[in-house]
Amino acid sequence: MYAIKTFDEEHRVLATGDEPELHRLVLAKYQHGEWQFPVVIEEEAAKPWDDAAYLASMRPDPQTEEREQIRAIRRAYHDDCHTIRSLAIKTGFTNQQVSHLVHKYSLRLRNQYWRAEKYNDPDDVITGQTMYLLGNKLGAPVSSIKQASYSNGIVCGYYISRVPRA
Repeated sequence: MYAIKTFDEEHRVLATGDEPELHRLVLAKYQHGEWQFPVVIEEEAAKPWDDAAYLASMRPDPQTEEREQIRAIRRAYHDDCHTIRSLAIKTGFTNQQVSHLVHKYSLRLRNQYWRAEKYNDPDDVITGQTMYLLGNKLGAPVSSIKQASYSNGIVCGYYISRVPRA
């Protein structure tokens, strides 16, 4: 079963029946000038149009936002910004966002940086320009970070590595 409904906020049902029969009815009403407003033929069980749900479905997904951020970082990189700090200043993102995206997409930087990857969760990565900054972020002494970087050891549950100059 199908229904002819108005195309306004109320979605009033004007008629019900089979689809070919409803098409003929709509054409006849328009030709005689009885209906001068738009109508729609829907299945009777169909829910009325919901503007709020439609607008909510148009929100960008996080992956799209992340791709846009990577494009902005790459544009800034081509404009001779080759450190995390200069990329953050040029793009307007935080140092943490830039650091995360640079690591995730393996963007090469001219300067070295220190990287700590969580033992159980490879998505949990902390980076810093110096081992002192990384030590502050992890709450670990610099000497243990330096020693772990030579032996691929673990400090505070993180694998420590130094990403060399590109």
